[in-house]
Amino acid sequence: MRFLLRAIPFLLAAASLPAAAQVAPPADPAVQIVQAEAELRAIDRGLDTRLSSDERSDLRARALAAQQAAKSSAGQLDDQLALVDARIAGLGPVTEGVTEAPEIQQQRKRLASERAKVDAAIKRGRLADVEAQQLIDEMDRSQAEQLNETLTSRVDSPLAPAFWSDLLGAFPRDLRKVDVFLSQGVEQIGKHWRGGLPWQALLGMVAAFLLLFPLRVACRRLGQRHLIGTAPGHRIRRSVFALWRVLVGTASPLLAALALVQGFQWAGLFPERWSDLLGGFVAATGFAAFTAALTGALLMRKQASWRLAPLSDETSAHLRPLTWVLAGIAFVSILLDSFNKAVDVSRATISAWQMTEALLHLGWIGAFLLALGRMRARRAELEDDKDSHTGAGLAVVTLVTWVLVILALFALTLGYVSLSLSVARIVIWLGIVAAALYLLLGTADDAATLLFNRDSRLGVALVRSVGLRGSLVDQFGVLFSGLLRITLVLLALAMLMSPFGGGEGIGSFFGRLATAAQGIEIGGVAISPGAILRSMVVLAIGLALVRAFMSWLEKRYLPATDLDGSAQNSASLVARYVGIALAIIWALASLGIGVERIALLLSALSVGIGFGLQAITQNFVSGLILLAERPIKIGDWVRVGTDEGDVKRISVRSTEITLADHSTLIVPNSELITKSVLNKTLSSPLGRIQIQFSVALGTDVDSVLGIVLGTFAGESAVIEAPAPAAYIDSITDGRVVFNCFAHVGSPREVYRARSRIFIELLRRFAEAGIDIGTTAQRLELAPGEHLSFAPPEASDPAT
Repeated sequence: MRFLLRAIPFLLAAASLPAAAQVAPPADPAVQIVQAEAELRAIDRGLDTRLSSDERSDLRARALAAQQAAKSSAGQLDDQLALVDARIAGLGPVTEGVTEAPEIQQQRKRLASERAKVDAAIKRGRLADVEAQQLIDEMDRSQAEQLNETLTSRVDSPLAPAFWSDLLGAFPRDLRKVDVFLSQGVEQIGKHWRGGLPWQALLGMVAAFLLLFPLRVACRRLGQRHLIGTAPGHRIRRSVFALWRVLVGTASPLLAALALVQGFQWAGLFPERWSDLLGGFVAATGFAAFTAALTGALLMRKQASWRLAPLSDETSAHLRPLTWVLAGIAFVSILLDSFNKAVDVSRATISAWQMTEALLHLGWIGAFLLALGRMRARRAELEDDKDSHTGAGLAVVTLVTWVLVILALFALTLGYVSLSLSVARIVIWLGIVAAALYLLLGTADDAATLLFNRDSRLGVALVRSVGLRGSLVDQFGVLFSGLLRITLVLLALAMLMSPFGGGEGIGSFFGRLATAAQGIEIGGVAISPGAILRSMVVLAIGLALVRAFMSWLEKRYLPATDLDGSAQNSASLVARYVGIALAIIWALASLGIGVERIALLLSALSVGIGFGLQAITQNFVSGLILLAERPIKIGDWVRVGTDEGDVKRISVRSTEITLADHSTLIVPNSELITKSVLNKTLSSPLGRIQIQFSVALGTDVDSVLGIVLGTFAGESAVIEAPAPAAYIDSITDGRVVFNCFAHVGSPREVYRARSRIFIELLRRFAEAGIDIGTTAQRLELAPGEHLSFAPPEASDPAT
């Protein structure tokens, strides 16, 4: 279990490497490079000797620190070299045949010498970076080889008599070593105990008791009571309480063990040789407490309403005893590993203990899987539901775990004790990391979405003070949650890598992350997380400036001009797109991508734009033409094909037209430019009413005209100029055809006004006895071979 405990120290060490490398750096980057070179030479000499795992880890951390120091110093010198080159360029080239002034010549020589020194230091820094990476890779390979050698090492099978004969042969000597070890401890304790119980030891025991029992219970209850009274949501309350339980359940026993051991050591009750055993006791207590607290926080056997995981009460009750057994196995394993190391027992005894430990771990894994299987089977029987089957992911994990357990048992019978024990430890370690990750992911999501929510205090402040929309606040909360969860997943991957190399996986993982943070170079442009973050900040600032400018333009400047609403919209759209383009160019420039590279990129994409994006480009250009020439403006009444309506919005890609049924017609701008469009309000906003009807020949025409013009005059929507007019259009088939016109203030009023005029005309014509029906026809069937139609008399009905 020792590699499980090394995970946290290596994580802290890896995280502190950049900070350690930057503490009190020398003023001159060249001095930093010299120091890094000396450090790398010392590390190289250290690798020539036989090293323990801890010593190799220390050398690797030093190599990482030296590598970062050399790399950062070379980066600083690059800036200095750029300044020197700029000064040299300011002097201009040397003209042949022209003698320069002595001071100019001296300046050239001084700048050339300074440039040579800076360039040499940069090359040495880059070389030191490469050498450091080679040393790190060498140590990683050595560690991997050592791990591979350990995993593939084979002893006599436990089923063979040779295994037990070796154990029995080494037993007497190991027993004497244990006797000597315990005798030294008992003698030391007896020597200091004669004068009474030392007060330091008594203080340590009292502190350990208080930390382990009253303080732990009080902290847990205090946290729960505080969350009930202050936490704003049920989800975040459960998540934070689960984390609080893990923190209290881990810290309290760990601090109690530290207080107990420290009190005994201050009292001098234990010999120096017991230091490894005491350290193992503290480590075993901490890991066992973390295991018990983590599983207890997820199961919540006695507090079902606070349970974060979707587990039933029966499942929690059955699994909780198994988690206590796991914590006990972890405690005993770590403690006995430390004891064997402190006593220095024989290889045969270590192999026997590793075999026992592997059997304990594998037995626990099998018992856990069997318990889960029985509970699933019982639930399926009770529910009697075809949909109550296990998910595919969980089934695959269970199957793979069973396969690993069987393979580990088979390897154990063949004598591969280390391999079997490593497989068992890795399976348990994966489960612990997965449980911790599940808890942290849920808490991170709950905290981020609660903090950045439109209804939270921060969300309300952002909406009111900054002017952000509520949806943007919610979106940022989701994005922030995703970022936190990605970070947690990366940390979990680093923790999962720790067993594969005795804990070096975490250091290697963060070392590669630090290397990736320096960025990569693509086409002469250095792309790094820092540069990307800087570019995003610049883009955000640029867009904020564009938004502020657009607010001033639309609310202050444009209303003060003589432009109509459509012209103001056109100017606003053009200004917005130009501002966004400038903000993007500014962000790309901060990333190191100049305008010339952008132009080169656009030229490279011109072929794709010409073919694949031809329609989009055509619509974009057509939109610019519409905004510039303004053949169609916002508020115009247009007819496109068979549809007509109000123009509500004109963008660079399309135009939105609201139809009479309140639906929206989206027309690509190219359609408005290349095809015929009827704009009824382009030159005049007036609408025209046209009414056509006929009366019988002989009807009083003046009376008809008077009725029509009077009806027009009585309609409130009809305007006086142009004046209404009524004309005789033709005389056909015994009917007088009239064509009458009137104008209203807008084409949108034509339909309603014409309907009212029709109603009034029908009423007045009926009162005056004027027939405006269609021309009556009479059908006569004459003798012969043809049909003839003759108009009837005016008073005859149609037959």
